[in-house]
Amino acid sequence: MRGAVLYGPRDLRFDERDTPTILKPTDAIVRNSATCVCGSDLWPYRGINPVPQPTPMGHEYCGIVEEVGSAVTSIKPGQFVIGSFFASDNKCPNCHVGYQSSCENRELVNTAQAPLLRVPLADGTLVATPEVPSDDMVPSLLTLSDVMGTGWFAAHAANVKPGNTVVVVGDGAVGLLGVLSASQMGAGRIIAMSRHDSRQKLAREFGATDIVTERGDEGVDRIKELTDGIGADSVLECVGTQESMMQAIHATRKGGHVGYVGVPHGVELNGEELFFAHVHLHGGPAPVRHFLPELIDLVWKGKINPGKVFDLTLPLDQVAEGYRAMDERRAIKTLLRP
Repeated sequence: MRGAVLYGPRDLRFDERDTPTILKPTDAIVRNSATCVCGSDLWPYRGINPVPQPTPMGHEYCGIVEEVGSAVTSIKPGQFVIGSFFASDNKCPNCHVGYQSSCENRELVNTAQAPLLRVPLADGTLVATPEVPSDDMVPSLLTLSDVMGTGWFAAHAANVKPGNTVVVVGDGAVGLLGVLSASQMGAGRIIAMSRHDSRQKLAREFGATDIVTERGDEGVDRIKELTDGIGADSVLECVGTQESMMQAIHATRKGGHVGYVGVPHGVELNGEELFFAHVHLHGGPAPVRHFLPELIDLVWKGKINPGKVFDLTLPLDQVAEGYRAMDERRAIKTLLRP
């Protein structure tokens, strides 16, 4: 089969790859109904995270089960399933407390930009929908594999409660779906930090009440102005840079919560500064599997439509253009149809 392979900085090709097969009795093979390009894919694409050899890409997926290993009992061929970017057994102590992305036996799922995908630990990783969904529901279900689940975890980690004032740092797909998550959780005020008109528009559609265009210290000052000098109850950090992390911490009120899900690049925290910031800081790789049943239910019942975050849809064989469009900020998020 053919799938996305990264050869080096901005050298992404739709190239020959091995067709996945069952390697362990706990595996499943899924035929993707859709996959996509993630903002975190751009780190290696831009050469910030170097790849030492041609590397298959993709970690967001949903589709129809084609085959299962002999030990798989919870799913069966023909079902439509969604899974996380980390495969988990859903049995270890970390899984039992809701942190499947730190499963003691986790495996990274990172070859999903292809027609077929091998998913390890299928029983603990894949969740089936009530039935095969309509085609127009697939984009929203796909977001649950990562960006919606990650935005939801950011809001959860930031302790968003009904009536809270929430700030979202980052206007990529995760940040925008963090806005949607905070809105769904009942936040009273949601301040989205964005400089891009199309993203501001979608943020408002997802529930943002205010837009702040300033960044860094100026952004923090603006948040303080909007909150009578106090800061926000909850801040979602959805970027992963030093500036965005410090912006999030400094925009939070004393005793408030920061949920950080942006993959850190060059982030260093000063212990004394953090000590006197007096904020709760929690985050990491989102335990998407923990939230999948709840999020599937919300999409299935039409209560949320996170698929709106896809503003470019391409055939899978045009995956390289999908990367270019996101790299050049011509697209928020690219949906790929095999």
